[in-house]
Amino acid sequence: MKLLYGTGNPAKLASMKSRLEKLDIELIGLNDLKAEGKAIPQVCEDGNTPLENARQKAAAYYEAFRMPVFSCDSGLYFDNVPDAVQPGVHVRNVNGRCLSDEEMMAYYAGLVKQYGNLTARYKNAICFVMDEHHVYEAMEPSMESESFILTDKPHSAVRQKGFPLDSMSIDRKTNQYYYDLPADRLEQVAVEDGFLCFFSKNSLQRTVKNLN
Repeated sequence: MKLLYGTGNPAKLASMKSRLEKLDIELIGLNDLKAEGKAIPQVCEDGNTPLENARQKAAAYYEAFRMPVFSCDSGLYFDNVPDAVQPGVHVRNVNGRCLSDEEMMAYYAGLVKQYGNLTARYKNAICFVMDEHHVYEAMEPSMESESFILTDKPHSAVRQKGFPLDSMSIDRKTNQYYYDLPADRLEQVAVEDGFLCFFSKNSLQRTVKNLN
């Protein structure tokens, strides 16, 4: 059974393939359709929650390609900070501006200096559109990342373009930077079993099987 994951990020596609390998699913991404010459629609992700954005993307991609599709979205949330400074789905957009990697690091380092090291987590959501009459969605605690520490002292050696906050993220269990974690621990931290549980629920699993 072929299922479209509405993302153009190869790393996210590979991670989801790994998480769903127990299921009988052939997972493809937007880049696979682009390689076939299909135009990928631009989606206005202006929701206030990860679920609202996931819903917008899944609906748009289903409308464009008329095949079963799911989309995911996430937001960054801190413990014990005012609601006014919670990033949520606007991690890179602050005060109406889209920040560069360097600006992001400076902004979040400033929050750490103001509030101390921040306990953070990513809350994730998913929306699966099988057809016009069957839409399934969830934003549950099982889909959240493990909590981690955001520090104002970035990793001294490693930084990945497009993911500036990863270099400022510290695993709470080992007190190591994410970039210094062994692969098995990093996989445990970064990928949530909630997505597998979502597709494995009895009613949804029957729906997925019916797509064959």
